[in-house]
Amino acid sequence: MRVALAGLAALAVAMGIGRFAFTPLLPMMQQDLGLTVAAGGWLASANYAGYLAGALWAGAMRVDAARAIRAGLAAIGLATLAMGLTTEFALWAALRFAAGVASAWVLIHASSWCMERIAPLGRALPVGVLFAGVGSGVALAGVVCVLLMAMHSSSTSAWLVLGAMAAAITAAIWPVFRSSNGKTIAAGERLRWTWAEARLVLAYGGYGFGYIIPATFLPIMAREVVADPAVFGWAWPVFGASAAVSTLAVSLLSGRYGSRAAWIGSQLAMAAGVAAPVFRPGIGGIVLSALFVGGTFVVITMVGVQEARKVAGAHAPRLIAAMTAAFAAGQIVGPLSVSLLAGAGGNFSAALLTACFVLIASAGALRGGKA
Repeated sequence: MRVALAGLAALAVAMGIGRFAFTPLLPMMQQDLGLTVAAGGWLASANYAGYLAGALWAGAMRVDAARAIRAGLAAIGLATLAMGLTTEFALWAALRFAAGVASAWVLIHASSWCMERIAPLGRALPVGVLFAGVGSGVALAGVVCVLLMAMHSSSTSAWLVLGAMAAAITAAIWPVFRSSNGKTIAAGERLRWTWAEARLVLAYGGYGFGYIIPATFLPIMAREVVADPAVFGWAWPVFGASAAVSTLAVSLLSGRYGSRAAWIGSQLAMAAGVAAPVFRPGIGGIVLSALFVGGTFVVITMVGVQEARKVAGAHAPRLIAAMTAAFAAGQIVGPLSVSLLAGAGGNFSAALLTACFVLIASAGALRGGKA
């Protein structure tokens, strides 16, 4: 369990801070720095572009996993701290890109390193604990931002606090990730493309596009309907807590439902959550979105990997790499679509409905396969 808890902490830093700290911080940056929704979309996409680059880089190289984890965690802490030391947009974009690269490295290598040690135990709970790190990190960053808003702290201070937290967590788990010959996704193994593989890639890319819009802009949408940060600020912690709980639940209930059916059901539930703020304006729709999207986005990652292994067999690493690339590409296009569709008034309805349609259509591509 020590390895699982260290993995949880590493994924919390990688995803909760390296990837998604910007989400609860965006309303604060709007208020004290005048950042627009369109500019926020560009900064979010810079981070996701870094994630794509990092995923491709990690998948193409063989490196010692433990060293890669340590390097990635250190880079996330430094990039996050640096966000609080400048107000230059170009530097922000570069730092968010760097954090994206580092978070991809930590996610890929920490998952590989931990699973190599957890799998022989034959127990489902440690796997759930490991992947609960994503939602736990999201929830932690959200709660920190809520508390800082209540204290009327600036976004600059928030970046510094989160950077210090990343550094402290990294220091605490540093001894666990000792140098080893951990494996990474191997390049050079040729994947023979069939419709079965292609539709997994399409569905996973649609998932990346669909979930990232609320995952980036949910606190802003909440702020538009409730001005009190003590209320709207909790949208993001709810999102993260839902992700953590759902991951643990699926790990405990694994085997009852097939991975394909779980993927389709989760993606349709996510589509409903994405559209909820459009059809139910107000804080109620925001909470539903946080619950439905937060409760499915890590689950889809878990069952997507399981389905890839069923479909591709020995070629699964290459298929997973292709799915990850499609997912990252969807994440880049998602915030950019908000920048284009939200307009000067910052209305998210068109972007949310587009994301809902993409999720439903991509879920449909999964039908007909084995559950």
